[in-house]
Amino acid sequence: MNATVHKLWPELDWIEDDGLREKTASVWEYALEQSPLSAEDLEKIPFTLLTKKAVSFMAHKRSVVHVCRDSALIMRKFYGDVLPIDMDVLVAGAILIDVGKLLEYERDSTGKIVQSEYGKLLRHPFSGVGLAMRFDLPARVCHMIAMHAKEGDAGQRTIEGLIVHHADFMTFEPFKLIG
Repeated sequence: MNATVHKLWPELDWIEDDGLREKTASVWEYALEQSPLSAEDLEKIPFTLLTKKAVSFMAHKRSVVHVCRDSALIMRKFYGDVLPIDMDVLVAGAILIDVGKLLEYERDSTGKIVQSEYGKLLRHPFSGVGLAMRFDLPARVCHMIAMHAKEGDAGQRTIEGLIVHHADFMTFEPFKLIG
């Protein structure tokens, strides 16, 4: 696994399946190679262009992964096997849902982060699925990438997909309240 990706994503270690962990890391490695942004940029740029006040891309992304994992563990504690949750799929999907933003964002001539022409044509759920499919990620992980944002509102989400969707929005929506 690439050291840069592992530094960005220590949560990769939560994925028990070696193959899934490596594929998930490979998607991020490739996306970084294709992106005009660096790993260091991800620690500084805003996670969204939709609000004026926002934390960094990686602070948001990592919080989503932690909220997903913690929520799933609590659900398992209270519901047991009645509600099956695949933790490896959940964590891999949570790590990958916004990987397409590495293609959706770029810097303009002043250095400001803006939506790229590519991003205007293909939002990150679509490009993220394309990146994941390139590395043969399971359909259940690709589904979570595709369905996590508004594009998935008309479809049926998996259990893991619902957890990721709600964790993503619960860590995004409050920023709309503060500007």
